[in-house]
Amino acid sequence: MFQNEKTYAKFVENNHIDEFHKKFDDAIEEIRKDFGKNHPMIIGGKEIFSDDKFEVHSPADKNLVLATFPLASREDALHAIEAAKEAFSKWALVPYQKRVQIFREVADVFAHEKFKLAAIMSFENGKNRLEAIGDLDEAIDFMRFYAEQLELNQGFEKETQSAFKNEKTKSVLKPYGVWGIISPFNFPSAIAIGMSSGALITGNTVVLKPSSDSPISAFKFVESIYHKLPPAAVNFVTGAGSIVGRTILESPLVDGIAFTGSKEVGISGYNTFVGKTPRPFISEMGGKNPTIITKTADLEKATDGVLRAAFGYSGQKCSACSRVYVQKDITSQFVEKLVTKTKALKIGKPWEKDSFVSPVINESALKKFTRAAEIAKKEGKIVCGGSVLSDSKFKDGNFVEPTIVVGLPKDHELVREELFVPFLCIEEFESFDEAISESNKSNYGLTAGLFSQDKNEIEKFFDKIEAGVTYLNRYASATTGAMVGAQPFVGWKDSGISGKGAGGAYYLLQFMREQTQTRCE
Repeated sequence: MFQNEKTYAKFVENNHIDEFHKKFDDAIEEIRKDFGKNHPMIIGGKEIFSDDKFEVHSPADKNLVLATFPLASREDALHAIEAAKEAFSKWALVPYQKRVQIFREVADVFAHEKFKLAAIMSFENGKNRLEAIGDLDEAIDFMRFYAEQLELNQGFEKETQSAFKNEKTKSVLKPYGVWGIISPFNFPSAIAIGMSSGALITGNTVVLKPSSDSPISAFKFVESIYHKLPPAAVNFVTGAGSIVGRTILESPLVDGIAFTGSKEVGISGYNTFVGKTPRPFISEMGGKNPTIITKTADLEKATDGVLRAAFGYSGQKCSACSRVYVQKDITSQFVEKLVTKTKALKIGKPWEKDSFVSPVINESALKKFTRAAEIAKKEGKIVCGGSVLSDSKFKDGNFVEPTIVVGLPKDHELVREELFVPFLCIEEFESFDEAISESNKSNYGLTAGLFSQDKNEIEKFFDKIEAGVTYLNRYASATTGAMVGAQPFVGWKDSGISGKGAGGAYYLLQFMREQTQTRCE
């Protein structure tokens, strides 16, 4: 039976925290040996290098060249798509039991190598130790959970009732064909693997285009699995979204898209892909996630939950809490307590023990943070943070202070627009209905949290809130940290298109289409 990996929690339960950090330190020393290595694309079952390439730098120390990858051309992307199309007929006919076996084998490999893979991620996209190991755990969970789902549903083949005595009928879910997988920087293992696994394990072939900010983690997955599959069942193509991503979206040979990223890119990609013919487009497109704090809340737990949700991985999660609605009676208490805890957070190199606050991913994120802080200073009040860190300890990385803002109008752009940086807006409310209304005014609907002991408020929250993933009194994190199998990750409104959550029982259905088979005797 499926069980979540939960690596760090198990070390804590067994009182082996020092052993956890020793394993991570050892992994860091091991992976440093490969810094600067030249990596290939994988197309048609072959490793393809190129003289035209780009470097991957660490956002925590931009002097570190972690790897180089080919800068793919449009022809490379077309080659990958055509190869995947040709491989589909072979992979689709592989029995589901064999597909399940392959993914369990790869999950076991990742479980064995998880500390090294997590250490790579800390350098690659700046996740601290716990965030990085959690990302790997989620990737492993996706592979094992989807394998179990395929097995429990017997390959999604089911007998149906017979309309006539001489007929036998059944419903069979079959793969579509080639899927383009376009994955983001922030979960370079979990999301890239989760989307790719959903497509591959159901019998589709894949062309995976990772974020150019963090392609190493996705490469490690493809490197581990491609030789277990028919040649070209999975293809890995690196480069610019304007070339590789655009080619995938415009190709008539691609039968489906799984995308995670910004709303703007997602909506544009959706319109491009389905503009001429209806095809499945699975997307998760960000959030502007609220947490409501009422006067009955436990403020110790509420501030812990908001702190972790807002500033974990420096707010660079689709599920990050970026706006808080606090009942007027307790606003000053809540803000004071949250500011005190935020100022105590350790900012440092993400691979170092006890570092909490991560760097933002790139120059674009730095500019977005700076612009937001400048606006907040003029039109609201910054009560914590607000600066880019540039002294000797931080000058080589993209480090900014976790920032808390009060006093902005409720309809202000900083309260409504996704920023994807460690930037939290706090607003007051008087009635609970007002808090629900303000929470729902956003065009996004991904996650939402509530801290309250009032039964009527709790029921109203779950009845009225417009979000796909909701949490009550969750001090581990008010809006983030969904677990595969337990909390399907699904976005409403502009946060998603399909309405079916990753890590849930309905996710795999999206990668298949139904065929009714009737046999007459």
